[in-house]
Amino acid sequence: MLDRERARRDTPGCLDKVFLDSAGSSLPPTPVLDAVFAHLRREADVGGYVAAAERAGDLASVKTSIGRLIGAGADTIALVDSATTAWNDFFQAVPLKPGDRVLLSEVEYASNAIAVLQRARSTGATVDVIPSDPSGQIDLVALEKLLDDRVRLVSLVHVPTNGGLVNPVREVVDLAHARGALVLLDACQSVGQIALDVAELGVDALSATGRKWLRGPRGTGFLYIADELTTTLEPAALDLHSAEWTGAEDYRMASDASRFEFWECDVAARLGLGAAVDYLLDLGIDQVEAAVVDGAEYLRSGLSDIDGVTVRDLGTRRCGIVSFTVDGLDPRDVRAQLATRRVTVTASLRGSTLLDMSARDLDAVVRASPHYFCSPDDLDRTLAEVAALAK
Repeated sequence: MLDRERARRDTPGCLDKVFLDSAGSSLPPTPVLDAVFAHLRREADVGGYVAAAERAGDLASVKTSIGRLIGAGADTIALVDSATTAWNDFFQAVPLKPGDRVLLSEVEYASNAIAVLQRARSTGATVDVIPSDPSGQIDLVALEKLLDDRVRLVSLVHVPTNGGLVNPVREVVDLAHARGALVLLDACQSVGQIALDVAELGVDALSATGRKWLRGPRGTGFLYIADELTTTLEPAALDLHSAEWTGAEDYRMASDASRFEFWECDVAARLGLGAAVDYLLDLGIDQVEAAVVDGAEYLRSGLSDIDGVTVRDLGTRRCGIVSFTVDGLDPRDVRAQLATRRVTVTASLRGSTLLDMSARDLDAVVRASPHYFCSPDDLDRTLAEVAALAK
């Protein structure tokens, strides 16, 4: 069983409020703060270069810990500053030419879609959308029909930003690989709340952030790249960390995923990310997932029982994101009114997942994302406050 009391002691920010925005930017536990503050103090004492050199081994261990979490080798992990950077770094390295195709899921996140559309304009590639099935998940039958030998990449959002469904991954990978296409998994809303293994999933790349369910610092993220691709893809940008200047007109890229990194970075934040991953590993990702799913389902069920409240979650497998609307109230107003009652949620707007929200005729939804440190009392209090608003 998950030690929730320990988690709450290590998370002072959850004691005086109900915090339900781990899908946005979660509350880092005390060990993460300690790691970040200690390194910043050390930088103030000896300077950034010396402080970083002293922690070289610990920085390398961050990749090892991430690898343990997702079932990958440390040499397949690149540390970056966000999930967006991770996703774009891989996407921009995939060769595209006129006539090539990229497939997006209907729940695609805006940043990914914009990057694909921009590059399609410059390369002459085309973009097609894989529809969702009646459950809201990616339609595997439609995907199989869309795939042909011109598809270079399938972009798959593991967990949408605006709801709690979990898309099937292995099935998408098998279909895509059968036609020679790569699969890039946006896992920014799944890593940290769902147990996953990249070898079992078979994805070619995975992007993730530190600030959401991992409970790490902002300005951190990572990219996983399958072994066979680390030596064949060339990033759109390189520096003296990702490559070596070997001659007046030549350079040699790093032989592992570090070719997708830059030399300059926030060392303190990366050490904090490592502390966050280690904290999660110590708690146990299976225990965390069970606690998150149970809490979200309890909240989802309770909201469904309130007159005037509609739960908007789709999918057959659901996770820690709970989306809903209150009749007669803009979700942004619900967020603001709950904030005055010390309940923190957010609103997910149409622009963040344009295709899905438009298809469902939704301008916005309230998004609540209870992590494992949320207590049953927190969830009951949230239900009471939403019920009061719905009257």
